[in-house]
Amino acid sequence: MNTQNTPVHIRLWHHEFWMMALANLLLTMAVYVLLPLMPDWMMRTQNLSFQETGLAMAAFGVGLFTLGCFTSFLTQRYRRNKVCMAAILLMIVSPLGLLYYLDTQQASFASFSVILLQRLALGATFGIAQMILSSTLIIDTCESFQRTEANHAASWFSRFALSLGPLAGLVIGRQTGFSMVVLTAMGCAAAAILLIMLVHFPFRAPEEDTPTFSLDRFLLPQGWPLFLNLLMITIVMGMLMSVGLSEQFYAMMMTGFLLALLAQRFVFRDAELKSEVVSGLVLMGAALLMMLTRHQAIVSFAAPTFISFGIGIIGSRFLLFFIKLSRHCQRGTSQSTFMLAWESGIAFGLGIGYALLEGNQEQVLQLSLDITVVALLFYNFMTHNWFLKHKNR
Repeated sequence: MNTQNTPVHIRLWHHEFWMMALANLLLTMAVYVLLPLMPDWMMRTQNLSFQETGLAMAAFGVGLFTLGCFTSFLTQRYRRNKVCMAAILLMIVSPLGLLYYLDTQQASFASFSVILLQRLALGATFGIAQMILSSTLIIDTCESFQRTEANHAASWFSRFALSLGPLAGLVIGRQTGFSMVVLTAMGCAAAAILLIMLVHFPFRAPEEDTPTFSLDRFLLPQGWPLFLNLLMITIVMGMLMSVGLSEQFYAMMMTGFLLALLAQRFVFRDAELKSEVVSGLVLMGAALLMMLTRHQAIVSFAAPTFISFGIGIIGSRFLLFFIKLSRHCQRGTSQSTFMLAWESGIAFGLGIGYALLEGNQEQVLQLSLDITVVALLFYNFMTHNWFLKHKNR
């Protein structure tokens, strides 16, 4: 039986690793906390159309790719922790600061091009900060034999942000307004900087011959089937977020994530390698079908639990696939590639949900179900066998 399991080392969970994992959570929350209310703010306050709002939300996904080619150069020439903190600082000062200003100055409206530019900038700065944090800083706090486990564990913290971020945004926004949500996002990013500052990273001499542009620590071209398959799955999640999900939905998603963690340790521990992704997609499809055809109260509890359980175990398994596909010197590149597929899929899904479907719940659910079925077929008949033939570890 082709199985795969990640060992647990209690020594990994020292205080520096905890701080980096929490920084990962806070950095991701700084983006996700804006997602539930930002589209409404764009349409209601800034008078953007559904199409303009969708393009602006999708622009974040485009921005993620814009600075990635500089990641290797920056981390080799400068102190990597300082580069990461500088990128997070730009997240605070530039796009989020402008959004906060526009929300409090009601006398004028921002043009669509200005908002589009700010979403691009937010995606670009978040992308390079996340690439350095997940692919370099986190594994710098652990021993070499613990790196796969460290990547696996830390990624769960950013996954939790998919539930905790929007939940916090809805609760805070409905009590105090969107300006406080922006302030919360800025606070999460600032807290991430503080945690990174508290961790000591040893000095490394800069490398003078590092090329300015490089795919190193940015993109793993040979992993395109994994990338495309994961992109389809996260697009579904992004589309769902365009229909105005409730606080209860995101709270139940957290329950699903916790159940997925337990299932990985006890249910899928020695299961066949294909079982996690297939089970996750089946659960996501069942949840979408329930939301599309049933209206009982139990659906509002079961559907988000199934969706987060499914996407949780899928994301965890795909991350390990990317790591095992990479060569020894490409671990950081595999991390960044996984992050790009995950985050851009959610951004593009939001864009599709608003720009093409205008937040129509029935159409969103139907298209999401169709994409989930395609993702399942693509994985079962293409991606899985391709991975087994091309993995390097």
